[in-house]
Amino acid sequence: MKELLPDFMRHLRDDRGLAANSLDGYRRDLEDVLAELERLGITDPQRVQPQHLTAYLRKIRSQSRSNATVLRRRASIRAFFRYLQDDRLILHDPSSRLEAPKPERKPQRAMSEDDIRKLLESPNTDTPSGVRDRTMLEVLYASGLRVSELLALDLEHVRTELGLIVCVGPGGKERMVPIGSFCVEWVIKYIQEARPCLTREDKPDPALFLGHLGTRMTRQGCWKKIKELAREAGVDETMTPHTLRRSFAAHLLSGGADLRSVQEMLGHAAAASTQAYQPTEKRRLKEVYDRAHPRAREKE
Repeated sequence: MKELLPDFMRHLRDDRGLAANSLDGYRRDLEDVLAELERLGITDPQRVQPQHLTAYLRKIRSQSRSNATVLRRRASIRAFFRYLQDDRLILHDPSSRLEAPKPERKPQRAMSEDDIRKLLESPNTDTPSGVRDRTMLEVLYASGLRVSELLALDLEHVRTELGLIVCVGPGGKERMVPIGSFCVEWVIKYIQEARPCLTREDKPDPALFLGHLGTRMTRQGCWKKIKELAREAGVDETMTPHTLRRSFAAHLLSGGADLRSVQEMLGHAAAASTQAYQPTEKRRLKEVYDRAHPRAREKE
C-alpha cells in the first residue's frame, strides 16, 4: 500500500490545499499505520478490515499516547481510506466506523486563595480603568460567571441592595447569582465613581463594564487585561478568566457548599460538569471521613 501514499499526498496538496506542516503530519501518521499493517502481512488495501485499524489505534493508545495523537491518527486513516474508495481502489471503506477515543477529563486547575488575593489587589485603583478592572475580577471570583456572561451584564442586571446579579447564560436561560459584600462594595464604587469617567456623554452604553471607547468591553480586551494583571501580580500567567470560575467553584466546595447549589450558581445543566471541579476536594473529603466515620478513627 505504500505505493499509494504519494498519490494521496498529491491529492492533499493540490486538491485540498494543505500546508506543508499538515502534509508532514499526514505522511508520518500513514507511514506508521501502513508499516503496522505490513507487519501483519497486509499489503493489499482490499484486505484491510475494521478490526485491523481498531487494533492499531488501541495499540497507539496503550503506548500512553494522548487523545490528541489518537484522534489525529484516526483522522489520517479515515482521509486515506476515503480517498481510496473515491478512486475505486477499494470497494468498502474499513475506517468508516472507527470510534473516536473518549475525551480525557483533565483535573480542573484552581488558583490558591493567596494567588486570588494577589490578583484582586493588582489593579491600580487610583484610576477609573483600574477600579473597573478590580471590579471585574471581584465579580468573576464572587459569582463564577463565564466571561461572556460578565461582559453581557448591563447596569440593570446588578442588584447591589440584594447582593445579587441577574445573569443570562447559554440559551437565554436567566439565573440569579449571589455576590458577597466585598464584591458589592467594589461594584458600587465602580458605578458611582469610575464608570461615569468611562462613559461617552454623546452615546451612553447600557453595559456595566465599559472599554476605553466608552462601549461594552470586548472579550479580547478582558482576556488581555486579566493576562496583564496576572503577570503584574506574579501569579500563573497561563490563567484565563475561566480560571477564576474554576477557583470560585473549587473554593465553594472546599468550604462545604453542596454540589447542587454550586451547579445552580455556575449555570451547569448537568451535575457532571460541576463534578469536574471536585478532584481538588479529595483530601478534604478524606479528612471529613477520618474525623466522622467510627471505623476510621484510631482507638483512644
